[in-house]
Amino acid sequence: MIYRAIGLMSGSSLDGLDIVFIELDDSNGKWSFEIKAADCYVYDREWIERLAGAATLTARDYFNLNALYGKYVGGLVNKFIDANNLHHRVQLIASHGHTIFHEPRNGFTTQLGDGATIAAITGINVVSDLRALDIALGGQGAPIVPVGEKLLFSECDYFLNLGGIANLSFKSNDRFIAFDVCPANRILNLLAQEDNKLFDENGMIAASGKLYTPLLTRLNALNYYQENFPKSLANTFGTDVIFPLVQSFQLSIPDAMRTYVEHIVQQVVYAVVKIGNVKPGAQMMVTGGGAFNIFLIKRLQEALQSLEIKVVMPGENIIKYKEALIMALIGVLRWREENTTLQSVTGASRSSIGGAVWIGQEA
Repeated sequence: MIYRAIGLMSGSSLDGLDIVFIELDDSNGKWSFEIKAADCYVYDREWIERLAGAATLTARDYFNLNALYGKYVGGLVNKFIDANNLHHRVQLIASHGHTIFHEPRNGFTTQLGDGATIAAITGINVVSDLRALDIALGGQGAPIVPVGEKLLFSECDYFLNLGGIANLSFKSNDRFIAFDVCPANRILNLLAQEDNKLFDENGMIAASGKLYTPLLTRLNALNYYQENFPKSLANTFGTDVIFPLVQSFQLSIPDAMRTYVEHIVQQVVYAVVKIGNVKPGAQMMVTGGGAFNIFLIKRLQEALQSLEIKVVMPGENIIKYKEALIMALIGVLRWREENTTLQSVTGASRSSIGGAVWIGQEA
């Protein structure tokens, strides 16, 4: 059975909306995929400010922004369909939305981007609110991509996504363990913006800096890193806890970035050790925007050598759009009424079929 779906992903790094159109083939229980079209629609300054400030809005203004962002996303999907001549080819849209509040301990998570509005604007069936049921079942609601790693990528043992937040998945037989490791690109980008740059291209700024051990020690001592998995992070951990701590040391931008790169690398290594069952020769697939940070990847490769874990870089489209393509798969799984979250990953009372369905097509 072949499915043609669009996946949408907006990460905490606020770089833009990733849109992927893929063909998914389920043949005798084995999934394969082909990316037919993909793009990232970069947020302008106004949308960056709107999304970054959403957590401080009144309830009325928040819901207004939710509808506005749904219209904006629906318009970008239509633009993507026009640009790639996909009219009448897309069967389903799966929208992750843009996470604003993520508080599993309090029983909720919210992602901006009203699914009903996207369905109305595009005229295509939409699956949204992908994390809500898992949260209701006592889970973390995150990470959400391991079900896709399980079904689409069987060759690797570890999966590291270096987005706004770094998260790590580990596959052992049919059991998956996954959790958020630490804030990543969100902090590096904020530091780069202090130097009037959007991001640290190739990690050149960090590479020119010096490691400052007192800051690294304080970062590594934060309580979150001592918690056992399953666990997940809200964006505010990076913006309200990590970034002010880094700023309090009043380092130069290169020194702060060099130190934070080391923090990311060390936390990834600590996470691997904490999971256990390290097998010499294991492979770690690295994706997300941080995979293009040459200095960060170099340090990661060096740090993993002692564990005999090899860093694997997939094709550019997988690096950029893996999360969006897995959103498309999750949408298809929801449509088929199959599990979209894994209990072993999130700690929920059971695996579940998550996502709200909005019928955008006329009967």
